[in-house]
Amino acid sequence: MFYSAMKLSVGSTLKLAFRPWVEGLENVPAEGPAILASNHLSFSDSFFLPAVLDRKVTFIAKAEYFTSPGVKGKLTAAFFKGVGQLPVDRSGARGAGEAAIRSGLEVLERGELFGIYPEGTRSPDGRLYRGKPGGLARVALRSGAPVIPVAMIDTEKIQPPGKVVPKLMRPGIRIGTPLDFSRYQGMDNDRFIQRAVTDEVMYAILKLSGQEYVDMYATAAKRQIAEAAKAAKIAEAAKREGAAKKRPDQDETGGNRAA
Repeated sequence: MFYSAMKLSVGSTLKLAFRPWVEGLENVPAEGPAILASNHLSFSDSFFLPAVLDRKVTFIAKAEYFTSPGVKGKLTAAFFKGVGQLPVDRSGARGAGEAAIRSGLEVLERGELFGIYPEGTRSPDGRLYRGKPGGLARVALRSGAPVIPVAMIDTEKIQPPGKVVPKLMRPGIRIGTPLDFSRYQGMDNDRFIQRAVTDEVMYAILKLSGQEYVDMYATAAKRQIAEAAKAAKIAEAAKREGAAKKRPDQDETGGNRAA
């Protein structure tokens, strides 16, 4: 009931303000379990996609959103629960993966829609990165649910990093035809099968989104970007220090020394 209320208020506001366009809604089944596997460009992806669907879709979110202290923390937790997100503790890579798998299977066993971002994190630059093989493939193969590829379009342009006020523009959502992986039934622990399933889904997302593809994980790309930014900051500081040393000598009072 809370989800319906949040969808009515938040979803209606998003659709009215941003007027997202959608293609392929007919590919989402009217009932029964299914996995929505999407690219991840913006924090708002988890709100725009549910806003355009008639059915409830559940995503997983980091546990910190649900455990922050104070009134703000409680309101944040209530909001994320209201929009259909489940907390997952990401303190350990393996533990986080297993928790995500269990959460996804529980959602699918109830005959509902489970949303997942195969890249594992938001794209740092709008490009599509390599999908992580564990979570998506194992949930799909254990549940037998179809995987529906989804492409979010231009959502990263609505509120770029550092911008407080979102830009009013029309993002898009393309929903592809369901992918069936029943041919791999019982092989969910095979890492080569996991890779094959994930790559097939990522290729479907790539065709829908038209993004540039990067054959590396987004988490690694973020580390590279952070390291490059740090190196640039150090270089700029060294440059300023060097420029300061080249200024004319000054006496102790701040005036230029006589020649």
